[in-house]
Amino acid sequence: MYEVAFPLATTPLDHDVVRIALAGALGLFLGLEREWSQRPAGIRTFSLIALLGAVFTILDSPVLIASGGVLVVAQGVLLAVQGLIADDDDAGLSLTTSVSMLVAYGVGALVAAGWIIEGVTVAVLSSLLLVLKRELHSFAWGLSRNEVRSTTEFAILAFVVYPLLPSEYTLEMGEVSVTVEPRVVWLMVVFVAGIGIVNYAVVRTYGGRGIAVTGFFGGLASSAAVVGTMIDQVRQRPAAASYAVAAILLADAAMALRNLLIAVAFTFPEPLLTVAIPLGAVIVGSIAIAAFVADWDEQIEFDLESPFSLRNALAFGAVFLVIVVAGGVAEAGFGETGFYVTAALSGLVSSAGATTSAVVLYRAGEIADTTAVIAILLATAASITVKAALTVTAANRQFTYRVALWSAILLTGASVATAVITV
Repeated sequence: MYEVAFPLATTPLDHDVVRIALAGALGLFLGLEREWSQRPAGIRTFSLIALLGAVFTILDSPVLIASGGVLVVAQGVLLAVQGLIADDDDAGLSLTTSVSMLVAYGVGALVAAGWIIEGVTVAVLSSLLLVLKRELHSFAWGLSRNEVRSTTEFAILAFVVYPLLPSEYTLEMGEVSVTVEPRVVWLMVVFVAGIGIVNYAVVRTYGGRGIAVTGFFGGLASSAAVVGTMIDQVRQRPAAASYAVAAILLADAAMALRNLLIAVAFTFPEPLLTVAIPLGAVIVGSIAIAAFVADWDEQIEFDLESPFSLRNALAFGAVFLVIVVAGGVAEAGFGETGFYVTAALSGLVSSAGATTSAVVLYRAGEIADTTAVIAILLATAASITVKAALTVTAANRQFTYRVALWSAILLTGASVATAVITV
């Protein structure tokens, strides 16, 4: 476990005076929107409440802290009751102001207790919620029943199931034992669901071009998860197969770009520049093919059923689990006979992880630059291959064949580029 030392946690903020001043500033920040909205409690009130929370926390008296919280709650209740008695359109705003006052008190307490990052985060997120009132209401009121249901299912996936899973689990298969990480596998399911929701939103807004956005930016986070989203896209709209193929290729481009940045940015002063040629071939080739396979000027209607399919996400997770176990068994069988084999097997799960491992070993002088480059390319090739293999779960055979064909062309081009730099 690595500990990250944040600059905000250094000596200046260890002083109580500085923390009190910061608490007051965050309270002022929270009260700014309320003042602009002409609420009963504004900049001064929120700053004083945050200062109160900070002072009581510094005094380290549980009684005072609890009393201060009760006082703020009582003030908030009075404001809310006044709004309800007035029976006007501002009743809901009075309730929001009441809750915001309690948040300000909590922010002051967090900062004074030394939880600087947490206090600032709560203040910023709370302010965003206040400022984006109209946008959030419009979004919520515009949701259909299926969209609300999908959002609930996603919340269950991300926030209920994930914490219940063990971080590691060892599978005993005869003489071979494989350690898998159920949380990592489930995180892939969450990625599929999350990217599916983003894809739904951008496709609703931009049509076919939205799929390109999903493919590339989804590929930066998890290129394999994009496949699960595109499989569901094709299931709901078979006519969108060409766009889905393009999205997967754009995910390949994003994955290769991410690996290139890792390989070059973290190896100074002797960067692995030779990796730029084959990875550049993958990036340029993927973008060129994506531009060719789909008619981006065509205007088509996407009548999507829901933001994502829970069944599809779970099926993708099951397939990914099989890949993880198979990779673990293969690695256990090979042992330590080859760094290249390990890099390729790691690439089946995470090409970024394999790239990072190669970079770390290269920086430590344990492997040569050529070895590191080839390992990174093997991991990238494995990632492209596994995405093509995952499309087998799609009912649309034509979609599967097209992804496999273009992936093979990409791999051939990268292989030629690799041969050029290693000659």
